[in-house]
Amino acid sequence: MELLNIVVPVYNAEDYLPQCLDSLVNQTYPNKEVFLVDDGSSDSSSKICDKYAGKFSFVHAIHKENAGVSAARNTALDQIRGGVRGIRGCR
Repeated sequence: MELLNIVVPVYNAEDYLPQCLDSLVNQTYPNKEVFLVDDGSSDSSSKICDKYAGKFSFVHAIHKENAGVSAARNTALDQIRGGVRGIRGCR
């Protein structure tokens, strides 16, 4: 089964980020990794990312200074080990 890599650029998304992440962690595909890239959020998005990364071994939180959604995606792509890539934004 191929590894599915899911990249979620995050910026000030505290109001709907938990719903997005609950949806991802509850997917039934077993071989997945989720990369949450906090792009310098000023709300509690960073803490939410860390909470999910601490709770689920396949979720990874990456924190960086704000540089836009494309830079956030590229940051995650540098971390991906291989497999099928899915891109979704929570902005």
